[in-house]
Amino acid sequence: MPRTDVMLADSQLAAAQEKLGRGLVKAAVASAQQRVREGLADPDDAVDAALALLPATASGLKGVVNATGVLLHTNLGRAPLSAAAVAAVSAAAGYTDVEFDLVDGQRARRGRTALAALAQAVPEAGAVHVVNNNAAALVLATTVLAAGKEIVISRGELVEIGDGFRLPELLESARCRLREVGTTNRTTLRDYQNACGPDTGFILKVHPSNYRIEGFTSEVSIDELATIGPPVVADIGSGLLRPEPLLPGEPDVAGALRRGAALVTASGDKLLGGPQAGLLLGDEDLVERLRRHPLARALRVDKLTLAALEATLRGPRPTLHRSLHASVGELRGRAERLARRLGSRAEAVPTIARVGGGGAPGVELPSAGIAVDENLAARLRSYDPPVIGRITGGRLVLDLRAVEPDQDEVIAAAVEHSCR
Repeated sequence: MPRTDVMLADSQLAAAQEKLGRGLVKAAVASAQQRVREGLADPDDAVDAALALLPATASGLKGVVNATGVLLHTNLGRAPLSAAAVAAVSAAAGYTDVEFDLVDGQRARRGRTALAALAQAVPEAGAVHVVNNNAAALVLATTVLAAGKEIVISRGELVEIGDGFRLPELLESARCRLREVGTTNRTTLRDYQNACGPDTGFILKVHPSNYRIEGFTSEVSIDELATIGPPVVADIGSGLLRPEPLLPGEPDVAGALRRGAALVTASGDKLLGGPQAGLLLGDEDLVERLRRHPLARALRVDKLTLAALEATLRGPRPTLHRSLHASVGELRGRAERLARRLGSRAEAVPTIARVGGGGAPGVELPSAGIAVDENLAARLRSYDPPVIGRITGGRLVLDLRAVEPDQDEVIAAAVEHSCR
């Protein structure tokens, strides 16, 4: 049995320790030694066995191929960063001028270039601010505007977000009271008018981004709510800054501000296509109050998020945009090429993709992919990199809408390997 210290002194494993750390390499050595004990590896090959067991990075997170057909898959990290954003994160990973003015050598406003990019993207906003997610944006707004007061909200907009978190509980954690108006399916302007008074902190308009109510329904627009008096806070959720023709029912930040919202909150890692962040845009005095509140310090974003957000706003169209706008013909052609290569192991099929991630509920995106034996699902998840699809109709479907074209080869190799 090769000794641990001897194996760790091997030049390849020593180099791995510089990249991954001694703990991960030592664990791989121990696993390789166990394989030798069990007769699964030759003692002379112990170093190679340890090298094969090493992870690609010191992080437990693995990049995956998203072939689910859900563009913003919450469990898979929502929007993938663009190449420009990835490069910006890498550049900001070391020391950076995040709060430092290189001209005068004095302290500067944190993330000023990222905030300037957001303000430039939505000139309708008097000012902008960024926190770590949309829930944080709502909590900050509630704390500043409605702590000890009431928030008027329609019963049809009391949503539950991911992992069992409910909007009413989130808001009440900021020491406000909810004044629910209307019914689940119908709310009128008079409902809001009758509820508003001296104790109203603000009116909250929530876009139901992860569900739809159809049939005998009515809701009140931001334009109408803005005539009542109290400030209107619009939580549009999905992060569209401007209208998207493919998603005509999805609200956008600029539109909400033009209609009279005093403050708009949105997510950065959904339809904007950037990093996780909570975007706050609106009245200049109001945003400044939010920025200067002590809670804002606890909710601030790090330099990597600021770098990725700015690159998403200033750089080329993000990856999500390509996935959203890929033509069905292009996707069908890729699926057919994959099917020809894989022969009887795969069939090119039409599919329906979705936005997901709490965005554009009910919108179907015609797509294409390949269908393979459903028993390959677990094997594909264990491939490097893992390939994630969805099982439907007794087959595993690998939808190509969220798959980058250069990942088609990965899918082909993964299926071939898993069929052995």
